[in-house]
Amino acid sequence: MDSKFILQIKEISKSFPGVHALDKVSINVRAGSVHALMGENGAGKSTLMKCLFGIYEPDEGEIIFDDKSVRFNNSKQALDAGITMIHQELYPIRLRPVMENLWLGRFPKHTFKKINLPFINHKKMYQDTLSLFNDLNMEIDPNVWVRDLSASKIQLLEIAKAVSNNAKVIIMDEPTSSLTENEVNQLFEIIRRLRSEGVAIIYISHKIEEILAISDEVSIMRDGKFIGTFAANELNTNLIIKYMVGRDLTHRFPLKDNVPGEVIIEVKNFTSAAPRSFKNVSFNLRQGEILGVGGLVGAQRTELVESIFGLRSLDSGEIFVNGKKINIKNSRQAINMNLALVTEERRATGIIPMRSIFDNMLLTNIRRYVNIIGFIKEKIGEADCKEKIKSLNIKTPSGKTLIRDLSGGNQQKVLFARWLLTEPDIFILDEPTRGIDVGAKYEIYSIIINLAKQGKSIIMISSEMPELLGISDRIMVMCKGRVTGFLEGKNVTQEDIMHLASQFEKYEEKNSA
Repeated sequence: MDSKFILQIKEISKSFPGVHALDKVSINVRAGSVHALMGENGAGKSTLMKCLFGIYEPDEGEIIFDDKSVRFNNSKQALDAGITMIHQELYPIRLRPVMENLWLGRFPKHTFKKINLPFINHKKMYQDTLSLFNDLNMEIDPNVWVRDLSASKIQLLEIAKAVSNNAKVIIMDEPTSSLTENEVNQLFEIIRRLRSEGVAIIYISHKIEEILAISDEVSIMRDGKFIGTFAANELNTNLIIKYMVGRDLTHRFPLKDNVPGEVIIEVKNFTSAAPRSFKNVSFNLRQGEILGVGGLVGAQRTELVESIFGLRSLDSGEIFVNGKKINIKNSRQAINMNLALVTEERRATGIIPMRSIFDNMLLTNIRRYVNIIGFIKEKIGEADCKEKIKSLNIKTPSGKTLIRDLSGGNQQKVLFARWLLTEPDIFILDEPTRGIDVGAKYEIYSIIINLAKQGKSIIMISSEMPELLGISDRIMVMCKGRVTGFLEGKNVTQEDIMHLASQFEKYEEKNSA
């Protein structure tokens, strides 16, 4: 037993029906270090951490923590021992205040002597929450309800909760997926402080730049197997990709061979009915074109495309398809107009976790698969489902597998398949590669480019500037609800996008000075 390691995971294996998720995986983590864990979606990273955290029971293997062999039967045992975890998918109690979410299961209490009964000490809870947020430089009101927080604030709340446990090991599974650049820097400061205090951080992320910036060591997994542990300063992007996918990816993006044609859709002077949202947005989209939409958090990009799809109310504006003015008041009308929308929040507004791939895939076009008395035509539905599984290379034992058991990249492919079955002409993609690995991203990019090549028109929101530059034919940039410019051509740079994305912010800073 090596005492320099706070945690030793030895030959852990775990299987699910039809899937061998982990195959004798071994990883050693040092105290006071940031140990990154990388691999494609489905490599087994989250499964391994859930075995460590007591959510899953390993089929075989041993876990040694703090020089003791341990086997946690539930997450509370792991927390009590000194291991905590920030999960990739966040499920806070949205209808309760921030401070109650933070201290859930460990509320501070005080006892009234006369009746000798413990009561929750709300005053102390508020003070402890405020003190923790001040210490972490987080500006969150302890009394505000979680439902009123942005996705990034909820992510920061989960980070604060993990820190408050005073754990020896903190597992962070995609902790920056919803954070702004400033909030990422804030998280890194917290991580460096924890590392200096001897806390071990297991950091899971698909963002290679982050891994190289914050990690001491990097362990890489592929297809449920351990590939190796490497010093972070000996790695680069190409090496990490090679270890992750088992081959060299000489190009991050597929060859673009789509040719944009005539204008198919025109949006004129779109103004939201909501205050402080988008105003006077106008643009056009050509047949077979990929129009990227860039901007910083708060640019109102999602709000814009959801309005086009009939999910949000407009104050004013017009939309023309093939030169004909149309009115879209709800999503059903949008679908009937041959529009499709892949939403940003896959878990919240995309998949139905407890239903099969088959059910999720047929959902949007269910009328096609229902007979005259309301029963699903299973043979037709299953045939279409199998065809999409094959054509989109969805990795699954069968169409009857629960979609929650798929990797993020494969879940995203199911959502693409769902919309392909409606045979749309216009695809609206909101952060289509969010939370998926480099290999799965390449496959999603290939799907997008092939759709454009077939004459489909694509509106693609992305917060990743290399993605915008690598996939888009044109880029529309927004800032605080306004279109600040369009970029086109091979010489467009990330700096060009950032200049337009911060145009109104710079204007406001200048006028407030």
